[in-house]
Amino acid sequence: MSDQPIDHREVNHDLQIFATDPLAGAGLPLWLPNGAVIRAEVEALARDLARADGCVGVYSPVLGKRALFERSGHWAKFSDDMFPPMPVGGDELVLRPANCPHHALIYAASRHSYRELPLRLHELGAMFRAERSGVLSGLDRVRQIHLDDTHVFCRPDQVADEAARALRSVLRAQEVLGLPIDHVRLSLRGDGDGYLGDAEAWRRAEQALADAAVVVGLAERGLDLVEGPGEAAFYGPKLDVQVVGARGHEETIATVQVDFNQPESFDLTYDDADGERKRVVMIHRGTVGSMERVVAALLERYAGRLPLWLAPVQLCVLPVSPEVDAAAREIVDDARAVGLRVRLDAEGSLGSRIRASRQRRDCVMAVLGPQELARGDIKAVDPGAGFDGAVARDNLVPLLRSAYSARAPVAWPGVG
Repeated sequence: MSDQPIDHREVNHDLQIFATDPLAGAGLPLWLPNGAVIRAEVEALARDLARADGCVGVYSPVLGKRALFERSGHWAKFSDDMFPPMPVGGDELVLRPANCPHHALIYAASRHSYRELPLRLHELGAMFRAERSGVLSGLDRVRQIHLDDTHVFCRPDQVADEAARALRSVLRAQEVLGLPIDHVRLSLRGDGDGYLGDAEAWRRAEQALADAAVVVGLAERGLDLVEGPGEAAFYGPKLDVQVVGARGHEETIATVQVDFNQPESFDLTYDDADGERKRVVMIHRGTVGSMERVVAALLERYAGRLPLWLAPVQLCVLPVSPEVDAAAREIVDDARAVGLRVRLDAEGSLGSRIRASRQRRDCVMAVLGPQELARGDIKAVDPGAGFDGAVARDNLVPLLRSAYSARAPVAWPGVG
């Protein structure tokens, strides 16, 4: 891991994560095979965290009628950042900037009782922002993002618990990813009149979010809760998880937001214990964030030398001579059989192959020669963990598989 600021676009030259092409269009990166591996692993983490929190998966279209976004409030607030409507069959269709209006419609498709709440709808879907050409940059600023997004529909008395649940998952996600959090910002209503909902509802929501931060134990985790007056969304307050990137820029990596607007706009209700129809509360929770921004942050954080569970090549097997080829092939086959991403590199001098493996940022290099073959071990090199030593050949694949399953560092002998 490098202490020097590094641009993920520089790392991309060696790792081949994404490509751009004028024919595809600015701000629309093409994910190459190595990038697809990393993105798929981050997506799997997002889905696992959502499942652990009791979220249920849904799918919704990337298009919607302009009227949908007028009702949600997005058109009035964000139309300058949205792509222009497309006339189709007498309708005006718009590429969505967010999927919350669709999730509101999914909730509204059924009648709900207070006893079945909260309902947590999760989707990892594409969204579109008409970013200006001058601000587009690598994976950081793009025109299509793939966002890990959950919308919770709950009773007012459940807001604090749901916010705490969401914040715990955000902190867990950043812990697994290895992206250090700088602080959590409680984004509050400002003095202006551009906010929806009455002042008392805002006060209760802001207090619920502050209570959630206490329950989760931010202070015990060494994290500050910093108030940000005027930083709230127009539809409600939020908890913003702030990180400082390798180049010193502060960014919001994940968020937990209370929404007063869409339950009103879409008349979202539930049947309460007293038989009355009550207004549901909507909470937006982004646990991992956008795949583009997270992958960029990971490449910069680790200078391309990603942890085992994320690495495009988890194991590179380097046989020294033809007499060990059969044993090397057996290791490769065993690794692939348990789902590891492995590369066999047998051609050329050993030194050149090792240099190429390091340049690709392969996570683990395994060198097998006649001496290792006779001893029944293999030389394993894990530059990220600082390990360079002999490992029993029969133990190598189980060690890597265990670490991969746990999204954890490899338990090398004598390390840690």
